[in-house]
Amino acid sequence: MIAEQARPRLVLVLDFNMTDKIFSHIPNDLDDSRAPWTEFVDEDIHIRIFRDKYPVNPGHLLFVPKFNSMAVLTEAFEHASAYGRVKVKNGEWDGFNVGLNYGAAAGQTVDWPHVHLIPRFQNDCEDPVGGVRNVIPGKGNYRKWKS
Repeated sequence: MIAEQARPRLVLVLDFNMTDKIFSHIPNDLDDSRAPWTEFVDEDIHIRIFRDKYPVNPGHLLFVPKFNSMAVLTEAFEHASAYGRVKVKNGEWDGFNVGLNYGAAAGQTVDWPHVHLIPRFQNDCEDPVGGVRNVIPGKGNYRKWKS
């Protein structure tokens, strides 16, 4: 599924050494009770996709790197974005947000990488202006800020 939605590209073999380690733990399977997901969707050699255990909107997915490296985390962002664009093009979603929580101040509650793909629909919130800026209450709609 992932390969069908991403554009063709050269695949490089990466050296996944621990010098670029970004998280301390990546769960190996669905039985890890700390994982914020419950249902497996798809995978490729580097990434697994799961449904979010606590979805913001229907279709909320998590793209979870199988390797603890920035290169694979970047690939997870690319896959999430490609997947979202296909859903919008097919008329299933009106838009989407892609994001990562890194650090307690940013809301990170689990200590392994996962990229959120959150489907967006017309009227799913009162004021979507500003998109991801809405993670800080009152800071989303920059059009309302006074100069």
